[in-house]
Amino acid sequence: MTTPTLPLRCTTDFNPSDTLRIRPWLDDVIDALGFDPRSQYVEIFWLSQLGPSTTWFMRRVAAGLDQNPGGYTLVLGDTAQSLGLSESGRRKSAFVRAVTRTIKFGLAYAEGPDVLRVRRRLPPLSRCQIERLPDGLRAAHDRWQEEQLQSPGSDRQRRQARLLALSMIEMGDELDAAERRLAELRYHPGLAHDAATWAWARHRAALAAAG
Repeated sequence: MTTPTLPLRCTTDFNPSDTLRIRPWLDDVIDALGFDPRSQYVEIFWLSQLGPSTTWFMRRVAAGLDQNPGGYTLVLGDTAQSLGLSESGRRKSAFVRAVTRTIKFGLAYAEGPDVLRVRRRLPPLSRCQIERLPDGLRAAHDRWQEEQLQSPGSDRQRRQARLLALSMIEMGDELDAAERRLAELRYHPGLAHDAATWAWARHRAALAAAG
């Protein structure tokens, strides 16, 4: 999957008590190019990766951030019950495990024991994640990707090319390899070069910012 570079302030000391403070994880690229947790893409393709509990949690958080863009507080017991999950046992409860999976998949990070920064949008599945999909879903994702490549409009093409290039580079491809793969996907050479160069610059900037 696409693994973001986490900010230096993140912590693994995630141990919420009765409440959990939700704050948005701002990312200009994923916010602009990613998928709303309530979107069809997430429901069809991300669901098999995250599981239903974590997917529903992400949907609930997205709705909360729509109403409170700067962040808000969840009451754990009430939220767990509303999602049909157990909150007993605290750190080992079904609800806390569902929340922790958002961190595992790079969709959130703990800013403190009871503070969670959460992405407002999800990136596309990585190549490794796509390969782990069931045969039918993998074929459906291939069809979806092909449809995106055939969509009219230069802005949409540039958007998709940059998103694909960023996913490739964060998965370990070098600049030249990402550009070559975009060309193999029938992107115009100029567009492939632009997208790969842009994605490489953003990736390097994120690494530099992380120290």
